[in-house]
Amino acid sequence: MRLLRRNPAGGRPPVRRLYWWKEALTVLVLYEVYSAIRNLSEGSKAEAYHHARQIMHWQHMLGINHEATLQSWALHARPLIIFLNYVYGSLHFIVTAWAVIWLYRRHPGDYPRWRNTLALTTVLALIGFIFWPLMPPRLLYTAGHGTYGFVDTLARYPTFWSFDSGAIHNISNQYAAMPSLHFGWSLFCAASLAPRLRRRPAKVAIALYPLLTLSAIVLTANHYFLDAAGGAAVFLTGYGIAGRFTRPGPVITDPEESPVAVEASPPPARRPDAAEGEASSASPSASARFAQS
Repeated sequence: MRLLRRNPAGGRPPVRRLYWWKEALTVLVLYEVYSAIRNLSEGSKAEAYHHARQIMHWQHMLGINHEATLQSWALHARPLIIFLNYVYGSLHFIVTAWAVIWLYRRHPGDYPRWRNTLALTTVLALIGFIFWPLMPPRLLYTAGHGTYGFVDTLARYPTFWSFDSGAIHNISNQYAAMPSLHFGWSLFCAASLAPRLRRRPAKVAIALYPLLTLSAIVLTANHYFLDAAGGAAVFLTGYGIAGRFTRPGPVITDPEESPVAVEASPPPARRPDAAEGEASSASPSASARFAQS
């Protein structure tokens, strides 16, 4: 990101130009760093199992410890489970990447805050993965105390990949479950895209995307309900922090667009009700000076 120039009048923020290749390189580097730290920070099996027991106890107290029951119902519909396996394994990358690219191209002025929101959401989730390893429902059987009624659908049903496959098992942090980054990213997609998409079917689809993600992470036994709550918490926190330090002002992503033209463009027109409110609140002396001019 390069600062271009400041308006001589001094009343408007500077224009910034974003370069797609710098943004892509930054995302790639940050994701590689995130993946390395995440996969090297796997806690012990005993600690992860202890936290899983805590989660189930808290959910029992809240009356929401029903993941095993819901999954047992869903297992009667084999096509549904296979579909949710693919949703869990792919959509959180595909939809999130599409959202970032679409915001960059279609809403460059909004893009910086949403980019920062996504980055902060991911960093906050990484802190949870490091300091609070959690055994997901599908792995409870590995602790030697039974399955608790859960089935590892990725291992039982045909999909392109499974956590039990050699390469993925060796490089993936099996206990990075709290918070659910799948759910946090789905909220990012819904919140950033739903107000900006024009077609109603697209708006409805992206608004329901977090519900689809929640169904996938629970019915495939990869997360507990409280993991999703954690994902919502890190997203909301990331959004709030991003709003504090993201610089305001016009942004250019089109390499052919002139910053001079952007700076010379008039500011957005004020709403009539806002203008009337300001006029009504003006002092008599200010109104008199305006009339004399």
